[in-house]
Amino acid sequence: MQVTNENILEVVSDSICPWCYVGKRRLEGALKLLGPAAPRVVWKPFQLNPGMPVEGMDRREYRSRKFGSWERSQQLDARVHAAGKEVGIEFAHDKMLRTPNTLASHKLILFASQAGRPTDPVVEGIFRAYFVEGRDIGNAEVLGEIGASAGLPKEDVIRALSDDELGRAVLLEEKRSHSFALNGVPTFVLGGIPFTSGAQPKELLASLIAQHTQAPAGPSCDLDGECK
Repeated sequence: MQVTNENILEVVSDSICPWCYVGKRRLEGALKLLGPAAPRVVWKPFQLNPGMPVEGMDRREYRSRKFGSWERSQQLDARVHAAGKEVGIEFAHDKMLRTPNTLASHKLILFASQAGRPTDPVVEGIFRAYFVEGRDIGNAEVLGEIGASAGLPKEDVIRALSDDELGRAVLLEEKRSHSFALNGVPTFVLGGIPFTSGAQPKELLASLIAQHTQAPAGPSCDLDGECK
């Protein structure tokens, strides 16, 4: 099948967005429902916290300040945890000690794409490392190991993460994502047109993809970084 814009599904996502991970699982279910008609998935970058220090921040301190209290943060985590269990993700919020800067993780995804490697194992590895294993996905060594697990030479990954040109390419892709006037992530784009956002049920997502129709947003992380 010839690949055109009409059968490329772009997913605008951030590595620190829990609803993006849930949305990925639901998308996988939708693609199975679509069978041979399923589009090819391409992951596009978005930073919910572009001003985050490169070294990240203590998660409890950051989220307590952002949401007004640690209790409010835990309430949001509980909703995500319940949704994750429905799709086989065991969110381990107790292991997440830091809120990372995600630019480096997006560089890894783009590097894999430029190297001609499938990006899904990289995206999955990044999500799992942070949300299930509690690892710091802003750390080059951690990302090097994730890349190696996806078939990329670890040394090449670590070298790429320090490549300013690759960083500029990510920011250019992100600028395009902003041009869609997003309200949150994940956002799904087909044929260059955003048609829905949020972690939609697989049946609805499959129907929207098949019919090229639009729908209101589902659970997502908004542009202020609140995941609800």
